[in-house]
Amino acid sequence: MLGRTIPDVTLKTRVRDESIGGPNPFRWQDLAVREEFAGKKVVVFSLPGAFTPTCSNEQCPNYERLYDVFKAAGVDEVYCLSVNDAFVMYQWGKSLGLEKVKLLPDGSGHFTRRMGMLIDKDHLGFGMRSWRYAMIVDDNTITHWFEEPGINDTGADSDPYGETAPERLLGALTREPVAAAA
Repeated sequence: MLGRTIPDVTLKTRVRDESIGGPNPFRWQDLAVREEFAGKKVVVFSLPGAFTPTCSNEQCPNYERLYDVFKAAGVDEVYCLSVNDAFVMYQWGKSLGLEKVKLLPDGSGHFTRRMGMLIDKDHLGFGMRSWRYAMIVDDNTITHWFEEPGINDTGADSDPYGETAPERLLGALTREPVAAAA
């Protein structure tokens, strides 16, 4: 993955727009990922799903807690991506009290599929979801890659978390990126 350009995908997001009025003042807005990340150093972590235990109790809160440390290390923004729709991602962020980490809904899994990280969790009733991974992206190029072990194993029930912890990414930001294998 190192040195690879991120996929050219547009995500369907919802943004608050008070001019709409009513109890649901949000409008649809396309978010072109490459445009959003252009010229920036960003952290992206992807997880299996909103409202799931490890994602809700550990991974997302840990990135939120360390957000300012990432900023101090030269990161422009921290994004959480999941194969969930914009409505679910909004409610999940609200339930977690997120104020800093930006949630990206990959409802159809297009970004995740092009990253090679889309997995079948239908046996749990989840359908297609993201494997847990994280990356540092500099001007749309992946400079650091972190992936939980087991994506190609038959243990489909596994949900490891450790390699993609924010502390690992912060440690990498203080070192030079590892060159991709030839």
